[in-house]
Amino acid sequence: MSSLITPGLVILDEDLGADRAGVIRRLAELVTASGRASDTEALFADAWARESKTDTGIPGGIAIPHCRSTAVLEPTLAMARPAPAVDFGASDGPADIIFFIAAPDGADQAHLVLLSKLARSLIKPEFVTALREAPSAQAIVDLVDEALSDEPAPAAAPVADSTPAASSSATDASNAATRPILVAVTACPTGIAHTYMAADSLVAAAKRAGAELHVETQGSSSVTPLDPALIANAVAVIFAVDVDVRDKARFAGKPVIQAPVKRGIDEPDKMVAEALAAADDPQARRVSGDGAAASTNTATDEHVGQKIKRWLLTGVSYMIPFVAGGGLLIALGFLLGGYQISDSAKDIILQNSLFNLPDGGLGTYLGAVAFAIGAASMGFLVPALAGYIAYAIADRPGIAVGFTAGAVALLMNAGFLGGLVGGLLAGFIAWALGRLQVPRWLRGLMPVVIIPLVGSIFASGLMVIVLGGPIALLMTGLSDWLSSLTGASAIILGLILGVMMAADLGGPINKVAYAFAVAGLSAGSITNQAPWQIMAAVMAAGMVPPLALAFATVLDKKLFSMAERENGKAAWLLGAAFISEGAIPFAAVDPLRVIPAGIVGSALTGAIVMGTGVTSQAPHGGIFVFFAIGNLAMFIVAILAGTIVSGLLVVALKKWVRRRPVEGAEGAAASGAVVAGSAAPTAVPAAAR
Repeated sequence: MSSLITPGLVILDEDLGADRAGVIRRLAELVTASGRASDTEALFADAWARESKTDTGIPGGIAIPHCRSTAVLEPTLAMARPAPAVDFGASDGPADIIFFIAAPDGADQAHLVLLSKLARSLIKPEFVTALREAPSAQAIVDLVDEALSDEPAPAAAPVADSTPAASSSATDASNAATRPILVAVTACPTGIAHTYMAADSLVAAAKRAGAELHVETQGSSSVTPLDPALIANAVAVIFAVDVDVRDKARFAGKPVIQAPVKRGIDEPDKMVAEALAAADDPQARRVSGDGAAASTNTATDEHVGQKIKRWLLTGVSYMIPFVAGGGLLIALGFLLGGYQISDSAKDIILQNSLFNLPDGGLGTYLGAVAFAIGAASMGFLVPALAGYIAYAIADRPGIAVGFTAGAVALLMNAGFLGGLVGGLLAGFIAWALGRLQVPRWLRGLMPVVIIPLVGSIFASGLMVIVLGGPIALLMTGLSDWLSSLTGASAIILGLILGVMMAADLGGPINKVAYAFAVAGLSAGSITNQAPWQIMAAVMAAGMVPPLALAFATVLDKKLFSMAERENGKAAWLLGAAFISEGAIPFAAVDPLRVIPAGIVGSALTGAIVMGTGVTSQAPHGGIFVFFAIGNLAMFIVAILAGTIVSGLLVVALKKWVRRRPVEGAEGAAASGAVVAGSAAPTAVPAAAR
């Protein structure tokens, strides 16, 4: 295994500027120059996208920007000790120790363990002090290598078993009976750094508080689940997570404290104190039987609308991988074998092989294979949607019930709407069955036999007997209406879809429009291209906001902060790849000017695409799936038109519409209110961002 860090990946005591984006870019350049990454811009874009979600600065003058990226060729550490220090968003000030962790998308387990070890070492004062006093780059490399070789692997055992808080000494054993037991789960989106740092910080805080804490780190390296006996004996649970906790129902009934993973690093003592207080509070928030966080105080519960939105978005998020892979394979099948391949793919595969090619030759055979695999993947769309909606409602017992209801929706030709209804129905039925008070001997059979059996009978039975027919009629009518759209009607639909794609940049409204498009994708054909037109309108409109913001930063750099200009460079690639979230860093700072401008351009693009009959047989990929775009020239024209209009509008709004001061500058930054004026806006203070 090659070393994760070399002297050439270390920068000591240099002035790297005051902007964190510049530091990350410089470290990304080092990684690429060392031959460990293929593309500096792609690596920077991925690292900056991660940084834009959550600040990576932590108390103690440390920052750990990190990412997974397809541009990374092997797991790598790059380190900077800048002078002066650079603000990475930590609560106690700027960072003078910065480690950039770059991991490939498919990093092997051993390397991921080493990367997580480094992150855990950074909460040890003696290690950080040694880094600050190291006289040379080689000394830094030696310190890191020593830390990686000496630190116990986080995957080997739960955190509590590898730290002083859970040592096997006689003193700990004698005091175990008197210490309250806490359990915790830590998890962050990349699962490399914050997951393990939060775990160790919480364990240390619990020891200071006289408690015993056991942590399950749901990170990139292998996960060791908490012992059910520990969970049973725990007085409270801490979730320091930025993503969903796996198998949350294990903690049902326990008082719970939940916060972002970074709070587990910044304020571990407060979280432990809150957990101990919750253990003694009968009104404390608890994990319910289905794994959701429940509360005896109804004022703090989720609203019904929020719950439904969360359930539906869970289903859509699990559905998208089936769609993305399947849709691209179908498009590739058409490219290789022609549109007629959809009628003959099955026969070609069964009757031919690489050594017995059909009349069309190798292209026809490979096209049939690609189409068949893609169609099989797309066949899971509705069942996966329904299954994971039910999972969001009832946890694991709902999956089988939901998948069955989704399959029945396909059987009844109820399509996407049938999947939504079937998933909700299956989830509620599975949830209700899980609430039944049954004899102890029957409890073990409930999640694996009783709930799937009875739930499927009721949910799928209702779909067949009562709901499937009306929903199928509705879907048929909707499909016929879409197929009949021409002229002004199609343009209006494109405009509406464009507005939805830009309204919240990857949020619920955006996802509804996207799900609507991909659900009908498989129904498209050479004689019914309306579903393909809708897909093209959605994809083109979703590309506009990040491209427009990138264009705006080129038009007038003075209107944007250094960080925004760096975001603009990454937004070119993100927009071209149909990643609408590339505009979020701009919208988060200035929503009342950025979002309306994006909506106008996206609406224009959607209208042009629908009005000119552009089609897309691919559900994702942006300009990189050009081979799946029909009328590619107008597709590009529509995107350029929306990008130019939105970009010009952003610049105009920033020049001539400024934020209204509200209780001073900080109030203005927080409110985002705007009024007409001639002055250009000032940069938002870092604290406000």
